[in-house]
Amino acid sequence: MRRIRLLLFDVDGVLTDGTILLHADGSESKMFHIRDGAAIVWAQRAGMQIGLLSARTSEATARRAQQLGISVLIQGLADKLAGYEEIRRQAGLADDEIAYMGDDLQDLPVLRRVGFSAAPADAPAAVREHVRWVSRTGGGRGAVREMIEHVLQAQGTWAGAVADFLGS
Repeated sequence: MRRIRLLLFDVDGVLTDGTILLHADGSESKMFHIRDGAAIVWAQRAGMQIGLLSARTSEATARRAQQLGISVLIQGLADKLAGYEEIRRQAGLADDEIAYMGDDLQDLPVLRRVGFSAAPADAPAAVREHVRWVSRTGGGRGAVREMIEHVLQAQGTWAGAVADFLGS
């Protein structure tokens, strides 16, 4: 896990709880957990690249990525493995330098390729049994923060993130 340089996340069911609010005007709303966003910023400060890979296209996802300074974003591509390959090539990384958290069957091809695979606690068993690590919390409820803390601890950089807040 020390080689991980890019943390890649599915959106619906990972950064969100999978709920999509469809408004009368056709627009959508999603809820993102503040702790996930904070951890993404901490990971970036630690030198980690962050990316989002979603089969759906959503303005809410694009806005959240922009708020968090995430420039690696692929949306609207049902073939997630193709999206993953594009991200990997653009980043110039090997599979073992990438971690991915996904929550459903369409994520399995990517989860099987990366150096570190993860799923939220509420992912289906068919997904959880194929990943290396499962969070204690569900998607959209801090699972991303848990994964980031886990990776940064393994790399020895988590203590520095904590120290920044302690002023030491």
